[in-house]
Amino acid sequence: MKNKPIESKHAVVEEELGDFTTDRSVIKISLIALGIGCMSALIAFVLLRLIAFFTNLCFFGRLSIAEATPQQSHLGPWIIVIPAIGGLVIGFMARYGSEKIRGHGIPEALEAILIGRSKIEPKVAVLKPLSSAISIGTGGPFGAEGPIIMTGGACGSLCAQFFHLSSAERKTLLVAGAAGGMSAVFGTPVAAVLLAVELLLFEWKPRSLVPVAFASIAASALRVPLLGQGPIFPVTPHAALGAVGLGLACVLGLLAGFGSGLLTNMVYGFEDLFPKIKLHWMWWPTIGGLFVGLGGYIDPRVLGVGYGTIHALLNGQILGVAALTLLVGKAVVWSASLGSGTSGGVLAPLLMMGGTMGALVGQWLPVGTPGLWAAVGMAAMMGGTMRSPFTAVVFTLELTNDIRITPALLIATIASEVVTVLLLKRSILTEKVARRGHHLTREYVVDPFEIHRVGEIMVREFATIDCDVLLKDLRRPDFADAAWFAERRALPIVDASNRLVGIITQGDMLNATEGTQEEPVTVLEAGSTDLVAVTEDDVLQEAVFKMLRKGVGQLPVVSSSDHERMIGYIDRASVMSARMKWYEEEHLRERHLGFGFANGKG
Repeated sequence: MKNKPIESKHAVVEEELGDFTTDRSVIKISLIALGIGCMSALIAFVLLRLIAFFTNLCFFGRLSIAEATPQQSHLGPWIIVIPAIGGLVIGFMARYGSEKIRGHGIPEALEAILIGRSKIEPKVAVLKPLSSAISIGTGGPFGAEGPIIMTGGACGSLCAQFFHLSSAERKTLLVAGAAGGMSAVFGTPVAAVLLAVELLLFEWKPRSLVPVAFASIAASALRVPLLGQGPIFPVTPHAALGAVGLGLACVLGLLAGFGSGLLTNMVYGFEDLFPKIKLHWMWWPTIGGLFVGLGGYIDPRVLGVGYGTIHALLNGQILGVAALTLLVGKAVVWSASLGSGTSGGVLAPLLMMGGTMGALVGQWLPVGTPGLWAAVGMAAMMGGTMRSPFTAVVFTLELTNDIRITPALLIATIASEVVTVLLLKRSILTEKVARRGHHLTREYVVDPFEIHRVGEIMVREFATIDCDVLLKDLRRPDFADAAWFAERRALPIVDASNRLVGIITQGDMLNATEGTQEEPVTVLEAGSTDLVAVTEDDVLQEAVFKMLRKGVGQLPVVSSSDHERMIGYIDRASVMSARMKWYEEEHLRERHLGFGFANGKG
């Protein structure tokens, strides 16, 4: 029998030497993503109208979907009760509908991607926006972005489940729905794609980036007839900051980093506090709602999404004691309510608190205006808390259309992220996932298995056995390569021309019979001729995949120019040597340049 031919050199080189592994299936996924983006825009429109409906109903007693804010109502002490009623309704919906509606929305999307194979239940797609609309419409201090990310993601997941797709492709469409929803709510298509890359996709590959971008663009285009066009927080463009201004932006970023850490600890401090209350978790959102109501009674600006308040901060209209009261009140009621397990997002509150902090500090700074520093504080607080600096920068630019402050936004968000990365192991979003027993990392690096080639790490000294050697001779303890065979449990088989024709393992020996004296069994007849091999030009990842699929611990390595000539082998130990090389590059510190010229030592 002939050995199974290995892939041709040209096929291997063409596949492995490319910059990306994306194939033509990305076209099909992108077309599906376009439809998902349009659906996400429609869902965003419905969600925002639902929020307006419940706001009008609860705070003004009217049936309307016109935009309204709780701050415009004059209910007096009754304002304390309304958020508690909203929390009560959400508690019942979570207990008797789906517990997955509790929380920010983004951690739930992360969990679906990490452990749910990107599958989301249909009822979550219905209950999540409804519960969030009730929560925000009754005064909850949240944004619509978390719920729409979860709902848009559910839409993408459900659509993906109608098609014959892989788990990775379902993930792409889930994230496409999430990005489309965010793009529709805020009119920020680029930031939505960046958020998908920095937080949801766990990769930066064209196979996922292209469909997500298609969905975000489609949602942004459909937003214009549904919700209007232009930035939602337009401001008068500011002058670019010089060296002194950029230094102050860095300081503000550091302050925002410490503020981000404080907010994260406050949220999870309240989350740890609620289980100590001797009540079923269903009642916790009601208690959180009471905190919101009390805060709203003191300062109504802490209620609802607060887009008008954010715009006022960017225009420098909230300063001094008013800004300080808003910052403290929003932080407390948001942390308490979110820690209670109610439904709502984190992004808009972070913008408000970061903007308030920036305006407070900015009124004392010698350069810039309070509105400019409010924008810088917004980006820094969002970037540090969510650990998504590029998203925060682009998001702020798309919200304000103030392009000249880009350097200040960048240095502030990076400074903020440095502080939070060093202070906290996890972000406000990933902490919730970790508390549910799932570890994730957000450091995206190139796998060493994808860049090292088999020829770099293969073992070049090896033993072979002639194909006409009898099986009984191989069983003799004095066989020439008995030690090799015992250690590696396999021997490559070659013919008279030293061509690789098969392999025999100790398992093959156990399964083989000796045969009769007239028909002795050779090692080629007892071994396997269905060869699995790699070439020296294959990347290491291909070798690992073949070892896993075949269930073997080593593979023969053949020449790229002659697939029947064995030149070495690769095993588990050589695979791990590549990982060890990466480890040394990361952790081994050494000096190569010194003052000693004789022996090279400094």
